Amino acid sequence: MATYLNETFVGERALFKTRDAYVEECTFEDGESPLKEAKDVDVVHCDFGYKYPLWYGKDINVIESLFRPMARAGVWYTKDAHFVHCTFEAPKLFRKCKGLSIEDAEFSDAQETLWWNSDVTLTDAIAKNGDYFGMGSKNMEVDHLDIQGNYAFDGCSDLVVRNSVLRTKDAFWNCKRVTVENCYIEGEYFGWNSEDVTLIHCEIRSHQGFCYMKNVKLVDCRVVDTDLAFEYCSDIDADIVTTVDSIKNPISGVIRCAGVGELIFDDPKIKRENTRIEYGE
Repeated sequence: MATYLNETFVGERALFKTRDAYVEECTFEDGESPLKEAKDVDVVHCDFGYKYPLWYGKDINVIESLFRPMARAGVWYTKDAHFVHCTFEAPKLFRKCKGLSIEDAEFSDAQETLWWNSDVTLTDAIAKNGDYFGMGSKNMEVDHLDIQGNYAFDGCSDLVVRNSVLRTKDAFWNCKRVTVENCYIEGEYFGWNSEDVTLIHCEIRSHQGFCYMKNVKLVDCRVVDTDLAFEYCSDIDADIVTTVDSIKNPISGVIRCAGVGELIFDDPKIKRENTRIEYGE
């Protein structure tokens, strides 16, 4: 096994196609793609300062390392990569990766991060400035994520999110097969154009949430400060323990809730009898 300890690397492709290596306390300064095409590499306590550090890698372990603001587009097209206790200051990290796990991470500029990946686990993460976080990814499990930024998880499929706080406008748009459990979600226009979405023990605050959805299920959820909900939404099965400010033009299903501030049916093409509203404690 090749070992690199306490070294500073400059220039493009500094450790290009490195195989079976241990890299510790190293600094990668200017120079693109320092570990491009790496395989079977452990990276510990390293500092990445420039673009594209880990592209086309395989079997990569990265522990307690820093990706500085210019280490943008840092990890693309990589398979079987694991990141633990890392800090990410750069945007556009993690695209088109497969078999990706990220644990105990902080993203200080999470714009356009985690796009089009598959087979992903993300645990104990904080994501700031996270516009379009997670877009287009599939087979993804998220636990204990705290995110601020709009349009999270657009276009995802086979996604599970648990125990998370999501302050994000337009969350979960254009998705298929999503489960959200024990989460707090705040942001306008939740879930538009998505289907097969289940929320369990969640609190949702969303202007015009749940519109243009198909087969949406809520189990023991709080829907607070939410108006004009469920417009053009079909196959609804909602168990809501709070009063909903207003519901507008749902297409079909059952909505069980503590009450509705205003129930609006003003589209003549919508058959009111196809949606049952039940009230109770």
